[in-house]
Amino acid sequence: MSKWKELALEVLNGHVISKEEALEILNSSDMDLLEVLQGAYVIRHHYYGNKVKLNMLINTKSGLCPENCGYCSQSSISNAPIEKYRMVDKDTILKGAEQAYQLNAGTYCIVASGRGPSNHEVDQVVSAVKEIKDKYQLKVCACLGILKPEQAAMLKEAGVDRYNHNLNTSENHHDFITTSHTYQDRVDTVEVIKEAGISPCSGVIVGMKETKEDLVNVAMSLRVLDADSIPVNFLHAIDGTPLEGTKELNPRYCLKVLALMRYVNPTKEIRISGGREVNLGSLQPLGLYAANSIFVGDYLTTSGQATTADHQMLEDLGFEVDFVKETVQ
Repeated sequence: MSKWKELALEVLNGHVISKEEALEILNSSDMDLLEVLQGAYVIRHHYYGNKVKLNMLINTKSGLCPENCGYCSQSSISNAPIEKYRMVDKDTILKGAEQAYQLNAGTYCIVASGRGPSNHEVDQVVSAVKEIKDKYQLKVCACLGILKPEQAAMLKEAGVDRYNHNLNTSENHHDFITTSHTYQDRVDTVEVIKEAGISPCSGVIVGMKETKEDLVNVAMSLRVLDADSIPVNFLHAIDGTPLEGTKELNPRYCLKVLALMRYVNPTKEIRISGGREVNLGSLQPLGLYAANSIFVGDYLTTSGQATTADHQMLEDLGFEVDFVKETVQ
């Protein structure tokens, strides 16, 4: 038995891996990659079998953001030639929900750029979510930025199941990425979400010139934060952003990062998110031996893989979509 499978079995028996063990995953030889993934799969299969959750997002408000996040094409300091528009109408959000339902996506993510939503924008989302819940058997996730407690309560009452607010990187590396809000602002928002009774979703962006220690630290911070869902984004460096031209990742390292997240957060939904097509390439299927969730369709300002290719990938793996359509009464 490999040491990685032994470590996986220890994790299933309640062992909480140390920083040293976590770093060893990232520093492991490429020759050991399949064994590292085998251990991650032992944990993943114990909690999720071969089921995969599908998620689809809609970008309801693009660009026009006052923040200075270095990775983001929608930020105030980005010169990227993206489409910019204010909050879309309810019908557009509902059409997106219908598409998510037809694609067997169990979770529909309503995303808007900006530091945080206005009360009017929250009202628009609330109105759309109520109708979505009446029509479709979908979980709804909102991602609207820094949230006030009273706004979180409104979203909860409307039926929002989950709220996404990523830590993105470690506390130590945060100021390299943005200075227009603090790391604590992000942590506080996740706590507001939890206090409102909404399932917290919080993850990372890998490849932003962080160290391996930074990645281990944020993985462990997410464990402490007790995020139910952890999206793992791999930087797709966009021309016109401060991180333009950054290319630090290779598919093998990306797989080790996914394995790290599974070993550190064994019971959680680990989602392969933005940048998977660019950074994992032909090794994308292997990522699902550690992760149990993916996005289908396009991302915020970049294109995703064809949904037919995603469904074919799952079929080829022998994995099953974790979503059963039911008629809403």
